Amino acid sequence: MLVNIDNLSKQFKEKRAVSNLSFTIREGSCIALLGPNGAGKTTTLQMLARLLTPDSGAIQFKGYAEKDYRPLIGFLPQHPSFFNWMTGKEFLFFAGKLSSIPKKQLQARVQETLRFVSLEEAMNKKIGGFSGGMKQRLGLAQALLHKPKLLILDEPVSALDPKGRRDFLHLIEELKQDMTVLFSTHILHDAEQICDEVLILQDGCLKWKGSLPALRKEFDLLPIKVQTEEPMNGIIEQLEIIEDYEYIDAKTVKVRLPEYVHHNEFLQALINRNLSVTHFEIMQDSLEDAYMKVVRQ
Repeated sequence: MLVNIDNLSKQFKEKRAVSNLSFTIREGSCIALLGPNGAGKTTTLQMLARLLTPDSGAIQFKGYAEKDYRPLIGFLPQHPSFFNWMTGKEFLFFAGKLSSIPKKQLQARVQETLRFVSLEEAMNKKIGGFSGGMKQRLGLAQALLHKPKLLILDEPVSALDPKGRRDFLHLIEELKQDMTVLFSTHILHDAEQICDEVLILQDGCLKWKGSLPALRKEFDLLPIKVQTEEPMNGIIEQLEIIEDYEYIDAKTVKVRLPEYVHHNEFLQALINRNLSVTHFEIMQDSLEDAYMKVVRQ
């Protein structure tokens, strides 16, 4: 366990943004904070980043007695702000001094971080001339500069085009190897690509916590649809790798596999039984269905 969040609450005038929120963050994990607009995602992340003070509750980092744990976190807001007259390199030097990175280490850290986010060639360019994707990568570089234990990202890909989103998610995938990552999103496909766990918020309350396969399982969803030329009656029932199944007709079936079984193993099992597979679909909609069931509870 890296961080323990206990009964966190925050109210703005008449609106209760976050209500008695409790969860833990495992060291080395990648967690997605999901929820519709107004669910309390940004407020939660801003309290974790100490940009907002909770009305009640506590946030405790393992083995860290100091109340101000900001040296342990890196934070990228949804809409990062910059001094447009600065260059990317100047901005990171500025951020590094604010983070108290020793002067002897700062030059190397700036170069290393610019290289990681692919801004090395643009480091002497004015930020005012950066594209949206470049600004987002510079914001990530600022959050990484001091090598935090916990990286917090608020809707990091919401304003990016498909290529920019894919590139940014690839960076997060790499960062998972070195630090704990917590990011908010309303795009379930992004969460499915890179996260180990999801937290689903609705009206400031934690509605669900666990892995995405566990989410499908709990709501009895069958995410794989397969169709064959031959009838499958009697064959599907014999496959021990299948956790649950539902026939649509004799040649079409929807199944759920255990977490430890890859879908290719199921496909191979059908081929080994001389079935001609004409359609094999990983049904992304099933995840959307599970998510909607949670937020409607």
